[in-house]
Amino acid sequence: MPSTLPILRARRERRLGRQKRNENRTRSAILSMGLVLSILLGSVIILGAFAYADVTRDLPSITILPRLLNPPDGLLLQPTRVYDRTGLQLLATFAPSELPRRYIPINEQNPQHIPPELISAVIAAADPQFEGHSGYSLEGITNPETHPTLAQKLTANLLLYNEPPSLTRAIRERLIAAQITAEFGRTQIMEWYLNSANFGNYAFGIDAAAQLYFGKSVDELTLAESAILAAVSETPALNPLDAPLVATQRGREVLYVMNDLGLVPPDEATQALAETPVFETTPPSKPEVAPAFLNLLLAQVDSKIPRERIERGGVIVISTMDYDLQKQASCVTEIYSARLAALPEPNNECDAARLLPSLPPDVTFADSSASAIIIDPKTGQVLAMVGETNQSVETPLVSAHKPGSSLDAFVYLTGFTRGLSPATLIWDVPGDESIQNFDGQYHGALRLRMALANDYQVPVDTLKSQMGIENIAKIASSFGVDINENASMLELASAYGVFGAQGVKFGQYVNDNFTPVTVLRVEGVDHGVMFDWSIPESQTVVTPAMAYLMTDVLSDESARWETWGRQNALEIGRPAGVKSGQTVEGKDAWMIGYTPYYSVAAWTGVRGENDQITPRFPAVLWSALMQAASENKPADGWSTPQGITSMTVCDPSGMLPTRECPNLVTEIFLNGSEPTQGDNLFREFFVNRETGLLATVFTPPELIDKRVYMIVPDEARDWAQSVGIEVPPTNYDAIQAPPVNPYTNITAPQLFADVSGNVLILGTASGDDFQYYRIQVGKGLNPQEWIQLGEDNSSPVDGGLLAEWDTTGLSGLYAVQLIVVRNDQKVDTAVIQVTVK
Repeated sequence: MPSTLPILRARRERRLGRQKRNENRTRSAILSMGLVLSILLGSVIILGAFAYADVTRDLPSITILPRLLNPPDGLLLQPTRVYDRTGLQLLATFAPSELPRRYIPINEQNPQHIPPELISAVIAAADPQFEGHSGYSLEGITNPETHPTLAQKLTANLLLYNEPPSLTRAIRERLIAAQITAEFGRTQIMEWYLNSANFGNYAFGIDAAAQLYFGKSVDELTLAESAILAAVSETPALNPLDAPLVATQRGREVLYVMNDLGLVPPDEATQALAETPVFETTPPSKPEVAPAFLNLLLAQVDSKIPRERIERGGVIVISTMDYDLQKQASCVTEIYSARLAALPEPNNECDAARLLPSLPPDVTFADSSASAIIIDPKTGQVLAMVGETNQSVETPLVSAHKPGSSLDAFVYLTGFTRGLSPATLIWDVPGDESIQNFDGQYHGALRLRMALANDYQVPVDTLKSQMGIENIAKIASSFGVDINENASMLELASAYGVFGAQGVKFGQYVNDNFTPVTVLRVEGVDHGVMFDWSIPESQTVVTPAMAYLMTDVLSDESARWETWGRQNALEIGRPAGVKSGQTVEGKDAWMIGYTPYYSVAAWTGVRGENDQITPRFPAVLWSALMQAASENKPADGWSTPQGITSMTVCDPSGMLPTRECPNLVTEIFLNGSEPTQGDNLFREFFVNRETGLLATVFTPPELIDKRVYMIVPDEARDWAQSVGIEVPPTNYDAIQAPPVNPYTNITAPQLFADVSGNVLILGTASGDDFQYYRIQVGKGLNPQEWIQLGEDNSSPVDGGLLAEWDTTGLSGLYAVQLIVVRNDQKVDTAVIQVTVK
């Protein structure tokens, strides 16, 4: 029997081999997994480092806080002030008082200090864990709008105010809050918070709030009053002046929280809950200087710096306002508004009132508003702005209104970009009954110049159809105007100012919108510049030549006389481009005009059910404002740029003059768009004065009159006849062949024969005193031009060949005329009519 030991040994060796291989595989797997984990961990560390670097990039230094808040020179201890463009005239202060803010310390050794009860109330209202956390809380980290600790509130309001809400900002806020707490301590955080918190009505800091709402110093506040102010610091809009009942109730809620947290003895809480705090009355409002201007200014500053940060203090805003011009504009608008409503005029010291023309007589509007704006078109800076003024009282409101026909210039401009010119002919005749001119009349054949200058609506509607609304909208949008929306004074003054600035628009980008601005620069009270708009940016909108083309029309005083008459309100003693605007409903009227130095827009609206207003009213306001602004400026116009041609044309066709043209004018054209053909609107016709019909070659010469008629298109013939415009006759005299002269006649072809190819003309040309004859042909029943066949022939012909006529290439009705000249210069003629096939 063979031994089993070798078999067992072999099995054991195979088993050990398998175990070794498995161990090797396991070891390799573990090594591989470890390598992967190491790579992942390294990646996480690297990504974390990048993320941390991203979060902490440009993190504001916490050393800014002492510079902002600590007395005596803390920047925020000075309220924000707004000045005119000189930096000398104060326009507004964002504080209940013009005085610098007082910084109140916590240290009880100071004569005036923050009482402990107020500190406890703030902890209860704003940061219940104030004493326990490290300056930040992870609560609400996914909601960037919440700031659950005082240190975070300081960080958000003073250091990160310019960063948009995001998770990154929330993390940065907490990192900085932790740094502030570690560096400065809780007492300093509380003191800074109370001296910078917003308590509503521009009261920043506890001292201003105590004085405004309770008329007392901070250390005189009761517990109940402290609780109310602590609640107000959380929601400034719910303050004792604007919401007294809510403010009182929220103060009571703070007292309950203080009691629950053990921050106040129960008996003191009970006593405070029983107290009825007495609030100061709302202080009399100071008269605002240019409230509409300031509203626009704050909105534009807010595009760069949040409004709450501006209101918080430490900022100087130098506006674009011309203070003297603003006063004059406000005063004139108030007087104009009073006259509109037939009210007594305000007793304002207003030199510019003498420039205010009289209003149209016997019309008043009790429920009306007026507003105006003046900008510098060469800088895009707003110099003056008057909010909607009702019955001589200015409001901060400046609304967008229906532009009506005030945007029609951009319809014409679209035409100019497509080869039309101010001289182009357009017809103002009845068509679409829904489109009517504002004067209720039609004006026939017009140059575009006349149609635009007089605000005729029928021609502009025709142009809209020809140019396409999409193309017009595109042109208008390049000027900052949306033809499908209501328009603001700022938009219209800016848009027309582009023409005054020779096609260039000036301004700044505000929220990605290129617009005129009210701000020159914003700086801290330490004169560190926050942003500077004193150097305008520019956009070329149209070429100087195209801008000049429009300005030449809008500044043409004589072109406006058809509507405005001579010596009207728009004639101010200097060149000015002017565009009126009104709506079909008659509720809005505009006047926008510009010189090289100013662009002025004036609006007037009425709301009475039966009231309707026309541009003649805002024209009065515009006239006074433009004259007031321009008093110290030269009466400059615009020099003709390259690319403009001036030439004499026929009016109103705009084509080259002919002898029939009844009126010649000088017009301007873009180079390359000048007319090249003679006028075809007026033509001379030969008319039988007895029959009133068109003369023919058979009409006796003594009955023929030469008359010039306007060639009226078919769609205008009914209108022309209704207004007494003669149109040329369309029918010819009855053709009656004269008696045959035996010595001067054509026998072939026959009268009214059809001919073609080479035509033999037979007949007689002879008789006493015969000198010579000629044959000539002319097209039509009464040709005005004749072509002679061959030379004059001095040999008489009796019943023979007079001439040959090659009609190749000809077609239509022709006259063939024989002329026999005798020695005594007597002339005999014979004529036939043939049709060349």
